[in-house]
Amino acid sequence: MSTLSGLTARKTRFLNRWHARRATQAKAVTAFVSSPEPRTIGSFAKGRQLVAGNYLFAGALIEAKGMMIWEINAPDRAYLDEIHGFAWLDDLAAVGDASTRELGQRWLWGWIERFGRGRGPGWTPDLTGRRLIRWINHALFLLRGHEVPATDAFYLSLAQQTRFLAKRWQAAAPGLPRFEALTGLIYAGLALEGMEDLTPPAVAALAKECNDQIDEQGGLPTRNPEELLEVFTLLTWAVAALEEAAKPVPDTCTAAIERIAPTLRTLRHSDGGLARFHGGGRGQEGWLDHALAASGVKTRQPDGLSMGYARLSSGRTSVIIDASAPPKPEAGHNAHASTLAFEVTSGRRPMIVNCGSGASFGADWRRAGRATPSHSALSLDGYSSARLGDAERATARETLIDAPIHVPIEINQAPDGLRFQGGHDGYVRTHGLTHARQLELTFDGRGIAGEDMLLAMEDGEKRLFDKVMDTKKLAGVPFDIRFHLHPEVHAELDMGGSAVSMALKSGELWVFRHDGTRDLSLEPSVYLEKGRLKPRATQQIVLSGRAMTFATRVRWSLSKAQETAMGIRDLSRDEPGEVYD
Repeated sequence: MSTLSGLTARKTRFLNRWHARRATQAKAVTAFVSSPEPRTIGSFAKGRQLVAGNYLFAGALIEAKGMMIWEINAPDRAYLDEIHGFAWLDDLAAVGDASTRELGQRWLWGWIERFGRGRGPGWTPDLTGRRLIRWINHALFLLRGHEVPATDAFYLSLAQQTRFLAKRWQAAAPGLPRFEALTGLIYAGLALEGMEDLTPPAVAALAKECNDQIDEQGGLPTRNPEELLEVFTLLTWAVAALEEAAKPVPDTCTAAIERIAPTLRTLRHSDGGLARFHGGGRGQEGWLDHALAASGVKTRQPDGLSMGYARLSSGRTSVIIDASAPPKPEAGHNAHASTLAFEVTSGRRPMIVNCGSGASFGADWRRAGRATPSHSALSLDGYSSARLGDAERATARETLIDAPIHVPIEINQAPDGLRFQGGHDGYVRTHGLTHARQLELTFDGRGIAGEDMLLAMEDGEKRLFDKVMDTKKLAGVPFDIRFHLHPEVHAELDMGGSAVSMALKSGELWVFRHDGTRDLSLEPSVYLEKGRLKPRATQQIVLSGRAMTFATRVRWSLSKAQETAMGIRDLSRDEPGEVYD
């Protein structure tokens, strides 16, 4: 972290603490003017785990049955952020019985007792906004059975947090943190007696944030699909709360929702989960479909890019491709070197995936998950298509360097399906080679034909490639084309090692083949997802070879076995359950 950014961070922390303590002088509110309809969706399984004393947050599990959540020794800042954001209230409310209500009440009033005077790690604008939304959403659940003193403390804390947020929302980083802060402020301004004056400026600020952050493609600068879903969800909540209170809704906010909804449909796999790129996961179960339904927007994105992603979809099969350069440095602290990587889902079963974000498993896993070999893409000579900085100076704000700049793409119809063609220059500076990828999906969704090429096109690029070849003693530049498999795909080498058979839990059977010019292997891989204690073991298909000339071409295909029926009743359901493995 630079000296300047370090000073800015210290100043921000100081001002947050100062305004948090000043906010404790706010007068208490005495009632709700209105209470927005609860829209948050919790997990029944996670709620039961909390009652059992299993506190799983930010990838860390602490077993402390009977212990107040505020008394445990949190392992890191991410863990603290999750518990102080109170999203776990959604999980307790999803269970909704007496034991979960008593637990939620004990933890909430425990927070007021320990941190309600403006002290502690929870006093940041984004966490305060997240917390206010949950407190207001679940007020009836929380206040049931409590006497006047406890109710007064609840209302007083709501007033203090709202006044703090009114002063400090500008300190939230642009994007998701600021959307959280402003939505929380709007919720509180509409719901709490005497806070009505805070609503109009918060609504105006939200409209400006929509203009600044939501581009014409309905995307965010971070290009993180899960983050886009969270912003979209917050916007739909804010608009619904304004409409229920008979307050005007800015056209800018409505227009942003109308732009985002088609983009999320592009990023939605056939199983209802999001494509996992640039630090994002699949999204919390049910949130995507619920948010799209709540928005009332039914349009789809026209052919082309949505937040820099391309989509091919036919039959039961969806293919989503990262078809743009990584996010720019100012928005790229979670960016991955994933240009031209893709994911494939068949029906309700993910098949080809990216490894995902390793952020919840520590710095080393975070860096590994961002590299090109952790994606279903081509990596060259041990290089990623974009590089990270010095590992010894790695920080949570580390951005990519030497990223692709020119990423031309074209989407059109093939004779028997849809065709994507794209290329990137991420290896031109190091090796003089452009990576080009073509994907064709048949109209029935039963086959994908792929082609990867490494091309030295300009004279300067050819000279650089020749120099690299000299360093390799003319043995060629090694490359690997990786196809990471979802953990629930059972794969094995077939046809004497010339193909890979993949069995999905739905009963579908897919076969991977190639043109026979490269080495095919089935190797270990990992699947990284939030809510797990450790990475899940899985496999990856790897095509390995060497670029010997100015043009290297590899053809491969994925197709359903002939005995696989056109339609399969995939009735088995995977419950979230306990994720301690």
